[in-house]
Amino acid sequence: MLGIFHFLPEFLVRGRSDFALKWRSRKSSPHGPILENLRQQFIAFSVDAGVLRFGEFITKAGRTSPYFFNAGLFNDGATLGRLADFYAQTLIDSGVEFDMLFGPAYKGITLASATAVALAAKGRNVPFAYNRKEAKDHGEGGTIVGAPLKGRVVIIDDVISAGTSVRESVDLIRAAGATPAAVLIALDRMERSGADGALSANSAVQEVGAAYGMPVVSIANLNDLLSFISAGGNAELTKHRDAVAAYRQRYGVSGA
Repeated sequence: MLGIFHFLPEFLVRGRSDFALKWRSRKSSPHGPILENLRQQFIAFSVDAGVLRFGEFITKAGRTSPYFFNAGLFNDGATLGRLADFYAQTLIDSGVEFDMLFGPAYKGITLASATAVALAAKGRNVPFAYNRKEAKDHGEGGTIVGAPLKGRVVIIDDVISAGTSVRESVDLIRAAGATPAAVLIALDRMERSGADGALSANSAVQEVGAAYGMPVVSIANLNDLLSFISAGGNAELTKHRDAVAAYRQRYGVSGA
């Protein structure tokens, strides 16, 4: 049975990784300069944790991607705690007004729970809830676990691909009489959806924001990733810059 720590990988596990850099936790980056920007810190952290890798990977859409972000590899207490701190700080900095958090099963369950803990540590104690994939017909019953859905609710997930979990979450929140306030994700790939030759003008993130009239806030995005590996302080990272830039040129949304 799938537990609350089960994450579905963002990319199919089919491909080769040239490397997964391992950086030590320290104030200064091996790139040289101290990383002051939260978004850049998150990219560095993701590389350090082996969550963000570079090489050749086949995505669910069948594209050959030069990078791979797999949030399932934030799989120990230390990395989950730091990830939650990034989520919490990003949400606070966004200025989004909210009353509680919601984590769509299964990935979002752990993310929302951990983010609630991180927010409380920052002085903002808010309730959270999550859904079951199948309704429970005994005990408390129903599909919602945790606090009742009330007020302005932020949906927390790792990425947005097709937007299915967001749509289901919005339906659940509205059915309870609450208001979806925003979606908070880890990485915005800024990729147009659709098959080659029939690419849409917008990314899944943009389409979700437009469809539900709410902001989609990301800790970092593809531009942050490219800026990070273009810094030139690490030869192993820099050698993937052209491949990532070419991928962005081919699939990135306008202005990416």
